[in-house]
Amino acid sequence: MRKIITITSYEINEQIIQLCSNDTSINITEGKDTKQMLVDSDQTAFIYIIECDEEYVYIEIPHACWKGLKQLLLHNYQAVLQVGNQRLQLENMKEELEYLINNIEGNTNYGDEMVSKVEEIFLTN
Repeated sequence: MRKIITITSYEINEQIIQLCSNDTSINITEGKDTKQMLVDSDQTAFIYIIECDEEYVYIEIPHACWKGLKQLLLHNYQAVLQVGNQRLQLENMKEELEYLINNIEGNTNYGDEMVSKVEEIFLTN
């Protein structure tokens, strides 16, 4: 079974965006950043992948948190996963997100809703 941590909110402090979840069922203290990101068009979410205890954990970033991701891109912030009191830096989030946005723009292979929401948040002022 796939392990998923869903981001429920974000905070921006001192050039860091903290992607926050209260789901402490997964210990990320020894987590490793895989520096990879996917798209879940069905859930209209971006998925950042980390590895914990030799298993992949999907960090689901739903549409409700995308305005924070836009700030990450606009201001070149660092991204940090905050799960309870645990933190893990997501080193390649900006590059992966830029790559995915460029691929999604106008590409209906991702589904109309995903394309529409990406264009609405990331490609408008």
